[in-house]
Amino acid sequence: MKDSGIDWIGKIPDEWKIEKGKRIFAQRNERGNKINLELLSPTQKYGVIPQTLYEELTTYSAVKLKEGTDLSQLKTVHKGDYCISLRSFQGGFEYSKYEGVVSPAYQIFYAIKNIDECYYKYLFKDQTFIAKMNSFTMSLRDGKNIAFSDFGNTYIPLPPLSEQTKIANFLDKKCAQIDSIIEESKKSIEEYKSWKQSMIFEAVTGKNLSCKKKDSGIEWLGEIPEEWEVRALKTIFRIFSGTTPKSDIIEYWDGDVNWVTPADFKTEDVYVENGKRNISENGFSDCSLELIPINSLIFSKRAPIGKVCINRNEMCTNQGCLACVKKINLSIKFFYYLLSSLTEYFEVLGSGTTFKEISLTSFSDFKVLFPPISEQKSIAKFLDAKCAQIDSLISEKQSLIKDLAEYKKSLIFEAVTGKRRV
Repeated sequence: MKDSGIDWIGKIPDEWKIEKGKRIFAQRNERGNKINLELLSPTQKYGVIPQTLYEELTTYSAVKLKEGTDLSQLKTVHKGDYCISLRSFQGGFEYSKYEGVVSPAYQIFYAIKNIDECYYKYLFKDQTFIAKMNSFTMSLRDGKNIAFSDFGNTYIPLPPLSEQTKIANFLDKKCAQIDSIIEESKKSIEEYKSWKQSMIFEAVTGKNLSCKKKDSGIEWLGEIPEEWEVRALKTIFRIFSGTTPKSDIIEYWDGDVNWVTPADFKTEDVYVENGKRNISENGFSDCSLELIPINSLIFSKRAPIGKVCINRNEMCTNQGCLACVKKINLSIKFFYYLLSSLTEYFEVLGSGTTFKEISLTSFSDFKVLFPPISEQKSIAKFLDAKCAQIDSLISEKQSLIKDLAEYKKSLIFEAVTGKRRV
């Protein structure tokens, strides 16, 4: 090994060279593509791919060109070319396996030396290389496009061609294995979440109980345990909405009363403790906010509709939330589980043209189950234990995904800079 003289690369094998990007690549400024005029989309995850394939893989709509745009005037991309990402440069340079054209806003370059294109595909997605490219934009407040000249004057490794190919083949195999495990882990997480939701619904609706049943009178609910009641939410909770205080009385992170919005509990946490803002004592007394007692339910009536949490502190909400303060003896944890399992039914109640939300009246009139208090507590205790087990399994999978992603990054860096010989 020898010192490359380049901080982000470090040591490299003795036989490797270091060259400026412009000695290995040149910018392509052609218009149109005589082989194929298909419109391509540069993506961080899939590289440069046909726009139709992008929509198929992601289910998102690609950014459309103006109707009547002449594709022959767009920039040419040949198979094996690389594309420099636009303003929000985060994911490295994108490699194309396709012939086509892209927006003139992109910069395209191609190899002028005999190289293994896939080796450089991996180099250009290496996190240390990306950090080096990002250093060209840090001094500008709004960022800027990475110019080819920035890249062209940057030193990059030039291993012997045979070794480039070995490295590319090695990373193809290893990254495919890692990606496969990550995808399987993500599927497992979704299966665990689905299992958890199904288990909660079965428990809070009494479906899992082998006892005498009766018709609930609610079509989607069907039969329920004979001793359970059906009640409107307004009969068991005092329900009220919040408001947004005037901006001149809000002191961010410097007050005594927490003020929460639906954005504060988008996670799957059961409890919410702190909001985005705190309101000073003086400010609180000057506005019409009502304090929500500890151990109440806070329900998001706007996106994400149906999200529920239990508050551990006295707090206030904005108009995107509904506070549910118990009027009678009940298990707040049981009703947390019950309401959180009914998201799809609450979404149906949402209405509005600008954005969907559930009205205070619709929510208050919504009918739910009310088991005997002893059963509420036993169901909540059962679900606490079972959900903790499932959450632990999900956490293990999430930890595995994180570790594998980090391993993949280090593997690519070590291979493309010669620190791991293959």
